[in-house]
Amino acid sequence: MGLIQQYNDAAAAMLSYVETNTTDQSNEIITVPAKNYTDPARWQKEIDLIFKKLPMMLAFTIEMPNPGDFKTIEVAGMPVLLTRGKDGKAHAFLNVCPHRGAPVAEAASGNCSRFVCPYHGWTYNNEGKLIGVADRAKFGELDTSTRNLRELPCEERAGLIFAILTPGETINLEEFLGGMLEDLESLNLASFHFLGTKEIFGANWKIAYDGYLEGYHFKVAHPETIFKRTHTNVMRYDMFGPHYRIGFPHHGVEKLREIEPQLWGAQENNAFDFVRTLFPNISIFLAPELGQIAQLIPGPTPDKNRTILSYVRKAPPGDEADRAATEAMINFLRDVTNDEDYSLGLKIQKGLESGALDSVVFGKNEYGNQYFHKWVDYYLREDPAASRPIPLR
Repeated sequence: MGLIQQYNDAAAAMLSYVETNTTDQSNEIITVPAKNYTDPARWQKEIDLIFKKLPMMLAFTIEMPNPGDFKTIEVAGMPVLLTRGKDGKAHAFLNVCPHRGAPVAEAASGNCSRFVCPYHGWTYNNEGKLIGVADRAKFGELDTSTRNLRELPCEERAGLIFAILTPGETINLEEFLGGMLEDLESLNLASFHFLGTKEIFGANWKIAYDGYLEGYHFKVAHPETIFKRTHTNVMRYDMFGPHYRIGFPHHGVEKLREIEPQLWGAQENNAFDFVRTLFPNISIFLAPELGQIAQLIPGPTPDKNRTILSYVRKAPPGDEADRAATEAMINFLRDVTNDEDYSLGLKIQKGLESGALDSVVFGKNEYGNQYFHKWVDYYLREDPAASRPIPLR
């Protein structure tokens, strides 16, 4: 089924759900152990088997579009250096000097053809090769090919740069993203303008991610913001393995009845919104005036996460008034996420750590959350023969 038909079907489903007061549903209510959000041993398994083994989206093409551009980021305790070589290819390395372990790049981003370790001055090119050993005559004979930066599997698709945080793994985005890749490529993110980032801090990464996966909480948690635009507890899920495209109908979605059904899918941001999620930690919301992409990174302990909110737009701000309006919208989206979602998540973390609950419960309507937790369990089993979670559709 092509994307246009997928979008049309999603729009038709959202309209029907609003008119019949229902939503996309699983066939059961499930429970998840409360300790899944608090247990250090389980959290470490999530780091080791999910965040260090699966492709992680670490940068946008538009963050580092030119040869020589670089970006540094730390994920799951792994310091990463992303570069773009002379040939335009994206690379990922551990940002650790193979001499004595210092970071070879300390700036968050920039453009350069070589990196000089701040400890002893060893020098690397932006393709990770050791090209200079300081005072080499005194250092002694060294096979420099054994001391290149440790490269990480890296692949760039759909305007996004992915890497696996474990050297030697094989990366295959066609396999990992499946049908979601076509949807991502249709967004043409490589043509957008990058506006910068904000950081917020919250509870366990799964508590935070749960909030991106359902609209059941909109009326209560977002009465003056999201709920003013969007129906509460009405969701459409299209699932591509562990990745989702979630539809949230607007108040007034009924206006679709005024146009031909084959045009309904083209009404994104007019009659409904899509939120696209990439397992395990990315949420993408794009509107004509601004897009917010959330990148959830587990904190140093199970009760914490750091979320990088990146902002993009199809064109750069045109003048001072446009820039001011764009910055105001960025701050609004950041504040909604931080003040209305993440502040509540910290209270949830405290409640779960109190031991008051043995489990949390997800209703049939919390379809996306159910499958998210099933996929977490699937990857933690580390069993190639294990059955993959299968959605209803």
